[in-house]
Amino acid sequence: MAQHVQRLSISTSGQGFINITGNVAAVLEDSGLRQGLICLSCLHTSASLCINENADPHVLADLLAHLTALAPTEGVRSLSGRGAVRAYRHSNEGPDDMPAHIRTMLTNTHLSLSFTKGRLLLGQWQGVYLMEHRAKPQTRVVNVHCLGD
Repeated sequence: MAQHVQRLSISTSGQGFINITGNVAAVLEDSGLRQGLICLSCLHTSASLCINENADPHVLADLLAHLTALAPTEGVRSLSGRGAVRAYRHSNEGPDDMPAHIRTMLTNTHLSLSFTKGRLLLGQWQGVYLMEHRAKPQTRVVNVHCLGD
C-alpha cells in the first residue's frame, strides 16, 4: 500500500460553495495510485466540506439559505422562531464568525471517498465542495491523503 499527501490552497470570494472536485482529482492523478481511499480534511473551524449536486446551482443556493436560517448572523433565537434574538457571545472576529462555527459543526470537516482506475467514485450529479461560511474572502487549506495501490 502506498500513500500520497498534498495540501490544496483554495481562495474563496466569501460565503458560498466552491467546487473542488477537479482539484481533488488532480491530486489523485499526481499520486499515481489506481485504487484505494482518499481522505479530505478541511483545516478550519469556519469552513467545511460536502458532496452534493453539481448540475443545478439552485440546490447550492437553497442549501446556503437553509444553513443561514439554522445559524443566522444576528444571533440565537428559539427553534420555534418565537422570542427575542440574543446576540452571540463570541464576536471577537466579527459578526459572521460564530454562525460560521455553528454551520461548520452542522456539516463536515472530513470526507472519505473511494477511487478506482485512478478516478474518484462519485455519482453522475455529485461534486465535492468546500463550503465557505465567512462573509469575506478567505484562503482555505484542504489536506488530501490518498491511500491505495
